[in-house]
Amino acid sequence: MALLQILHYPDPRLHQVAAPVTRVDDKIRKLIKDMAETMYAAPGIGLAATQVNVHQRVLVIDISETHDQLQVFINPEIIRAEGEEECEEGCLSVPGIYEKVTRAAKVTVKALDEQGRERILEADGLMAVCIQHEMDHLVGRVFVEKLSRLKQQRITAKLTKLTKQQRQAL
Repeated sequence: MALLQILHYPDPRLHQVAAPVTRVDDKIRKLIKDMAETMYAAPGIGLAATQVNVHQRVLVIDISETHDQLQVFINPEIIRAEGEEECEEGCLSVPGIYEKVTRAAKVTVKALDEQGRERILEADGLMAVCIQHEMDHLVGRVFVEKLSRLKQQRITAKLTKLTKQQRQAL
């Protein structure tokens, strides 16, 4: 397994739309293991392949406190969404930024697992938020883009300044 580099907003590669996985094979399973290791090390609760510059429809999520309940979603598709809920979100690609975002309160998602078997999961609460957040990455959207233009500009300026400071420190 290997730690992968997480892209940071506003990197244009975060806006690339991910392609469907055509075969669930050892290469995809290695990607899943590397993504899980990267997510846990960050630390985070979800990671989309887009965030590690792999533009395939793959997500890993683990909202457990013990970090031992990894959920894998290959070619995920929301087949039902209900209600509305506002929740504070953060993102490994937008470090240190947390904002309230409105999303569906409940979702039903269809996806393949790491063995290529179809599964259907009904989710609410944090899991529903996480699924929707990570699926946004697969279509080239970052959660801050759901915010007002003014908030987006402030976040971009803050992250640009932090990146510049980090480079100068090296």
